[in-house]
Amino acid sequence: MRKITTTALVLGMVLLTRTPAQTDARVKDGTVGLSVKGKGLRVKAVGGWMDGHGTGVRARLYTVYKGQSSNVTRWKDATPVSAGMPKFSSTDWKLNRSFRDGTWLCIQFTQAPGTPCAKIHR
Repeated sequence: MRKITTTALVLGMVLLTRTPAQTDARVKDGTVGLSVKGKGLRVKAVGGWMDGHGTGVRARLYTVYKGQSSNVTRWKDATPVSAGMPKFSSTDWKLNRSFRDGTWLCIQFTQAPGTPCAKIHR
């Protein structure tokens, strides 16, 4: 009985220390922020926020690869959020999509000048 428990404990410790590395990024440019969740070249989810509320605020994702940009999503309405004193507008996407190594994933809001980008790499 003791030998089985010790073996199970050692196996559990090995499994816990071998968790896969995550490729997550969080960047901000001025009043706009971008959060990317994924593993390796696969992006699972992306979220973005803009400081302040506004009417008709929308956001979209686009990529830049070797100087060429292309849209990843269409324009999407942002949701105004009040978390205590701070007010911001946010939106998110579930992409579950792979990108080429070295691709920049960027977000753009209609009423904010910043366009933060996160580099997708192995």
